[in-house]
Amino acid sequence: MLNSFLKALQARFAKLPVVFLATVFCSVSINAHAETLKPYKDRLFRYKKVTETLYGGDFTVVEYIKQRDLHGRDQIPERQVYGNYVSYKPKRSRGSGELKVNGRTVSYMGTGKWKGGAKTIVIYIHGQGGNRFQGMNDVSFGGNFNRIQNLMVRNGGAYLTVDITHFDKRGTADVAALIQQQKQLSPGAKVVVACGSMGGIICWNLVKNGNYARLVNGIMLLGSPKDPNIFSAGVLSRNVPIYMGQGTLDRVYNWETQAQFFKQIKSKAPNYPIKFTLFDTGTHGTPIRMTDWRLVLNWMLG
Repeated sequence: MLNSFLKALQARFAKLPVVFLATVFCSVSINAHAETLKPYKDRLFRYKKVTETLYGGDFTVVEYIKQRDLHGRDQIPERQVYGNYVSYKPKRSRGSGELKVNGRTVSYMGTGKWKGGAKTIVIYIHGQGGNRFQGMNDVSFGGNFNRIQNLMVRNGGAYLTVDITHFDKRGTADVAALIQQQKQLSPGAKVVVACGSMGGIICWNLVKNGNYARLVNGIMLLGSPKDPNIFSAGVLSRNVPIYMGQGTLDRVYNWETQAQFFKQIKSKAPNYPIKFTLFDTGTHGTPIRMTDWRLVLNWMLG
């Protein structure tokens, strides 16, 4: 099934204009040299094998092997990563805060320069049933949340997680208010919002709203649903970079449906800044565990 779908994508890719191909490959080459965030444990967290690359590198298939990438990485599978994957330096600046807005109290956590002076701000939005502690867990998801914390702390940035009660306009307004607060504290900072699973609704809502979209420099969808309404909301004219990560064995959101959505965006706007990483044999939580934060953020910020 995977091979047949990729062949269909390849056929679409082969029909793209030569001028577009040259533009894409040039863009990939330029972004590959953008080093906004310095390396941190790249040897451990980089993709071990890329098996397929389409759309000039914008659609990538990454090999995921459960025995290697989960059991070989976690001391206690899915609960505690081996110690060499983490550094507890971010704990020194970690703290909690509350924002009273829209008649609600929004609870959040931050590390790095979340109180001001940040160069880059990354905000993580959990999915249904999660909370602000998920994205601050140093040892779950193969230590990948610890890595993004370290990338921000070691590069003069800020990393925040927030509690979401409503995955609708209310939750979106709360996140937008937190972004605005952070922008006031760090006026020159670029902001990327990363959303796990159902939290992706918030990410899409941010780019669909013209006022909110101006506040963000990229959104990351980690095993999240698509949103066909972006085509009628003027999103493609705003050029906010989008990253989509998906596992082929995701039983919550079908990967083929998500990949078709990526293809639809590319069809309507070939030059739109969007990347799709497909983790072959990965499940619903695999994009959170495996997405290379530094690779994606350097593309968005560079």
